[in-house]
Amino acid sequence: MALLPILQWPDAGLSTACALVAPQEDLGTLIADMFQTMYAAPGRGLAAPQVGVLKRLFVMDATWKDGPGTPLVMINPEILTFGAELATGDEGCLSIPGVMAAVLRPSTVTLRWQDEARCWQTGKFDGFAARCIQHEYDHLDGLVTFDRLVPEARVEAEETYRRHLERPA
Repeated sequence: MALLPILQWPDAGLSTACALVAPQEDLGTLIADMFQTMYAAPGRGLAAPQVGVLKRLFVMDATWKDGPGTPLVMINPEILTFGAELATGDEGCLSIPGVMAAVLRPSTVTLRWQDEARCWQTGKFDGFAARCIQHEYDHLDGLVTFDRLVPEARVEAEETYRRHLERPA
């Protein structure tokens, strides 16, 4: 396993819609490396385009910082339904370090995806897991947190990010 470099905004790969993962593609090493990278960052989700792989794949573990982990691999995910209730929550992104932004999203989401064994799964998620899934799914469509903000909030978040990058290491 290896730590992968995480692309930072405004890298063009973060604004590119990803291709489906082909049935014969071997993802074992990539998935292991993505989990290792996510935990080391430390994050709760990591999408393939964030490490320069423009494929519809993300890994997540929405609970590991609060107790036992629940790692999930989501290959070729499809959002089937969004819940009607909306909630605003703070979101950070490993590709936009130093920025927490209030993002409005549905509180629940039903998803269909392939697991690491390429078996199709369907599940309904709520709370932080639903937010994490939607955030990582956005990456697969070439969207970042900034793209979910109203113009005024985006300007403020981009300024916070610029200031973060200017800080001495």
